[in-house]
Amino acid sequence: MNRQVPDVVFKTRVRDESVDHENPFRWEDKSTADIFGGKNIVVLALPGAFTPTCSGTHLPGYENNIEAIKAKGVDDVYCLSVNDAFSMFQWAKQLGIEKVKMLPDGNGEFSRLMGMLVKKENLGFGDRSWRYSMHVIDGDIKALFAEPGLMDNCPEDPFGVSDADTMLDYLNQGA
Repeated sequence: MNRQVPDVVFKTRVRDESVDHENPFRWEDKSTADIFGGKNIVVLALPGAFTPTCSGTHLPGYENNIEAIKAKGVDDVYCLSVNDAFSMFQWAKQLGIEKVKMLPDGNGEFSRLMGMLVKKENLGFGDRSWRYSMHVIDGDIKALFAEPGLMDNCPEDPFGVSDADTMLDYLNQGA
């Protein structure tokens, strides 16, 4: 594929026990290089936190298969969505996600530069990420599994090629 991930800064929250507050987190900017540089990464990108397919199937599928994915040499699995860090944290907490790392693309900048930012105004969502997954090594996109029908205000929510099983099949073929 030979395409690099976009160069952006993600606004994340990290636990910091030195923060004297009932919510001991602080803001931490993470660059694309911080996340992807020198690493073997799988990303699943979803339309939104707390939405039915994302919450019921897509994200739990990666959480449940993370050991098999990591057994293929993957360092980390990230879930990206056009949501803020607070929503991503609460979503993971509600679903019991402990192994997949949550990556907030709050302004949709990464999704836009990937060519995957779509309007979902027909659902009242505004701008969101199209559903896809990708395998990235040292910032180089090795494989991208985007759901068919990429378009603004898609009347459906296609889900069939960005799932954990597809990613595992790809990795098992020696990616």
